Amino acid sequence: MSKAMDLKTRQKKLIQEARKIWDKQYKDNTRLSQEEYAEYKELMQEIEELKDRIKEEEKLASLEVSLEVSPENSSDNDNNYNKEGKNHRAWIMGIDETKNLNKDGHQVEDRLDEDRLDEGNGELKTSRIENEVIIDDNKDRANGRGNYSLLSRLNRQKQEMTPQPKEETYKGKKILKKKDSQGENGTEKKSSNEDPYRELKSSLHRALIDEIDKETLQKPENDEELELEVKETIESLLEEESKVISAKDKEIILEEILNETLGFGPITPLIEDNKISEIMVNGPEQVYVEEEGKLRLTETKFRDNQHVLHVIEKIVAPIGRRIDESSPLVDARLPDGSRVNAIIPPLALTGPTLTIRKFSEDPLKAKDLISFGSMSTEIADFLKTCVKKKLNIVVSGGTGSGKTTTLNVLSSFIPKTERIVTIEDAAELTLHQDHVVTLETRPPNMEGKGTISMRDLVSNSLRMRPDRIVVGEVRGGEALDMLQAMNTGHDGSLTTGHSNSPRDMLSRLETMVLMAGMDLPIRAIREQIASAIDLIVQQDRLEDGSRKITKISEVQGMEQDVIVMQDLFTFAREGRDSKNKITGKFESTGFASVFLNSIKDR
Repeated sequence: MSKAMDLKTRQKKLIQEARKIWDKQYKDNTRLSQEEYAEYKELMQEIEELKDRIKEEEKLASLEVSLEVSPENSSDNDNNYNKEGKNHRAWIMGIDETKNLNKDGHQVEDRLDEDRLDEGNGELKTSRIENEVIIDDNKDRANGRGNYSLLSRLNRQKQEMTPQPKEETYKGKKILKKKDSQGENGTEKKSSNEDPYRELKSSLHRALIDEIDKETLQKPENDEELELEVKETIESLLEEESKVISAKDKEIILEEILNETLGFGPITPLIEDNKISEIMVNGPEQVYVEEEGKLRLTETKFRDNQHVLHVIEKIVAPIGRRIDESSPLVDARLPDGSRVNAIIPPLALTGPTLTIRKFSEDPLKAKDLISFGSMSTEIADFLKTCVKKKLNIVVSGGTGSGKTTTLNVLSSFIPKTERIVTIEDAAELTLHQDHVVTLETRPPNMEGKGTISMRDLVSNSLRMRPDRIVVGEVRGGEALDMLQAMNTGHDGSLTTGHSNSPRDMLSRLETMVLMAGMDLPIRAIREQIASAIDLIVQQDRLEDGSRKITKISEVQGMEQDVIVMQDLFTFAREGRDSKNKITGKFESTGFASVFLNSIKDR
């Protein structure tokens, strides 16, 4: 057990060193350098190797104890074996008792060609030996640890099965690489899931960082120049590589390193695919995407949890946000405005989890939603008139139903002569008007201070002389400030909220107003809602994955303690087509024209 204790002591020291490096980023409030991260990763790898070695030593020690024969039992066993004409040491030496023994008590065994080392000159010779006598070694005779003992044979078998580290060099640097397990014929067998060029890619990536022009990296506007220089550097490094690599593999390696350096790692092709609307990373082994409203599992994989965490940090760092153990969840956005949510251990038990909801670089317009079947031409014209007449509109629906896309379309109807203030948790709206001010909330810093909430921004926007206030989503106390703004001259405001129907949206608004901490009577809150909101547009995601505006309702006012609503447009289902898509038509209830006449003079 002494060797196992030494290994445990060594492991404890390595853990302390690794923890010291990891904690440095929290003490100094800085990210780890490339050298520090490489040192940390090397320490963690050595710690994992020590774990396996400790387990092996403990197993061998326990097996050794079990093989030791006590003095009381040894005499009885010797007598039993002597009575049967057998040697007691046969069991300890691992010799089958059913086989024949020679006159000296040694086992006789037929063996075919065997590689043996000639003691005289140290050369390896092959000879055919028949009826060879296996003689036990004299050393460690007390506990039976000869070359043919059970323990020795187990040790040899374990050494043959355990992959031995193999040293390779790349540009003068040592690379630790494990041997692949061998088949029966001595041929190498590689796991189908293992990347044969994994170590090569890591080496090339490190070499690329050393050789790339740092001035080029500091000029984000020169994207084409940077990509060209990175590509040329990788190609030159591949040419210097002594290992034979096919042209197809070189192309794959080049693309992966480019994605790792200039993009967002393995998910870069998914982000660039216009057919994919959402990307869901559930740890390093699972990456799902949503395509045409349906989820499917992709073949994309990350190396490990640290690889996923690196991609998340690469996304959130440019917009001044952070994610670590003290702040394990974050909302962010990609450069094209796509929404990003990330959550990491200890909150995410399956590993770092990343969700990206993509938005088109060219925002969808009303004609696009009409072509998709999300709305009809009549509904588009109706909503355009309502926006121009400065009605307060709430877009409601469930998660992933297309609320933000519809809000973008409604915002595009706002005249270019008006000043627009947008308020969001993570800026997603893309408006093409000239006079737009975009505000974004701010999470707390490492000390838990400096939070700027949605409610703070709504209150501040009232002093910015806005013609329109567009709130990405109300989900808390900011609903009260939003209603007050709508009731104090800021008509034409737009927002979204989560609900299953227009009536549920009103109930949720009541709850959110109460979340502001104001002890208001329910009737007073409902009067505020009825006075402030004119229209509720319900957007749903149907079972076939399609997104449609299923209802548009007018808020007419109060009758006693109840808010009165009237449906203006509905979506009536008719069935399914040959592709199992839901069919139906948008119908007007007949009150839309009456409603338009009532707002004609606004």
